[in-house]
Amino acid sequence: MNLYFVTAVWVGLALLASLVSIRIAIPVALVEIVVGALAGNIPGIKEHVTQTEFTTFLATVGSVILTFLAGAEIDPVSLRKNWKASLSIGFVSFVLPLLGAFGFCRWVLDWNLHAAEIGGVALSTTSVAVVYAVMIETGLNRHDIGKLILAACFVTDLGTVLALGGLFANYGWLLIVFVVVTLASLVVLPSLTRLVIARVGHRVSEPEIKFILVVLLALGGLADKAGSEAVLPAYLVGLVVAGVFLHDRIVVDRLRAIAFSLLTPFFFLHAGTLIEAKALVSGAGAIGALLLVKVTAKFVGIWPTASAFRLPRRERAYTTLLMATGLTFGSISALYGLTHHLVTETQYTELITVVILSAFIPTLIAQHFFRPIVVDVEEEEALGAEDISLIHRRPVGGRRTQAPGAETSTVADPSV
Repeated sequence: MNLYFVTAVWVGLALLASLVSIRIAIPVALVEIVVGALAGNIPGIKEHVTQTEFTTFLATVGSVILTFLAGAEIDPVSLRKNWKASLSIGFVSFVLPLLGAFGFCRWVLDWNLHAAEIGGVALSTTSVAVVYAVMIETGLNRHDIGKLILAACFVTDLGTVLALGGLFANYGWLLIVFVVVTLASLVVLPSLTRLVIARVGHRVSEPEIKFILVVLLALGGLADKAGSEAVLPAYLVGLVVAGVFLHDRIVVDRLRAIAFSLLTPFFFLHAGTLIEAKALVSGAGAIGALLLVKVTAKFVGIWPTASAFRLPRRERAYTTLLMATGLTFGSISALYGLTHHLVTETQYTELITVVILSAFIPTLIAQHFFRPIVVDVEEEEALGAEDISLIHRRPVGGRRTQAPGAETSTVADPSV
């Protein structure tokens, strides 16, 4: 097996996904999932998509870096400003799907207790990877609505992490060591990162990026040794150093370039190859029902909560749909259940398919029908009254609205 040819095929698929994404104006993460699914199921193609330990490792590292970047993108100031909305939306986004999916798996699909618990945890998540990728591509990560969604994602996935750890963790001395080392790292990392950037940062050899990678890989290795997952500390690390990167975007931009050009395509393509065409047919009923349960539970919890915080209808629908996505932690939870013999291969296939479909369908609907139209305040001031009226020209019944505490203008259609 020639690793150069294997890598060339995977990078070629990533290039194809990028070109298609640009052509049809759909976030590249979703296109990579679809390309991966097609490449893993079409005869004549799937034989050339060889999965090796090398590609799996790159996919894992890609998920770690992407999860870190998602945490680092959360603006601490915005998080503090909108903490009530973020905490409330994130909490209901976790609890209701957890209970709904658990109950459906346990008493409707007749799964055993542990399998139903895995089903509830796997379908309670919101995909940080997909949401972050969408926020970056649309530019909403620079606006309050995007920051609110990312912060709510953090709360939801933190609940997932705690649930998975609390229900199935191996409580031993290695886990204690992992927790202690992680907490200690979170305390010193902001100051240490500032010191590294101030002393040796912005050189050709990029020592600050290597420093971040060392921290993420070391904590990831310790997490794996303790029976946990490498992405779990990555999100927390990103969150605690977000304030540092808020004043120094160069490091984040360079790390993002590395991740999106090489590492994250392996992650999304790998996620797509996990979809089995036969399982889609044989388990279509269970897959459809589980997807409906997840999305319905998300809507029941998030829509009224977002309404209570006076988000306009368009932003409310957009937030609810993106919070209904799942991929990274959902895949991790399902795979954890399989590797620890808590779910069967059939149950795993159904769960992973629902997780991947939830990454695609809600995002596609949100992007095409409910994506907020935002204009920077500086841009609005630079435009004349006539030009700005064209930008804010609304559909019938539309009105100009603004998210709570937002510094940007948005257009919403109350008829949605």
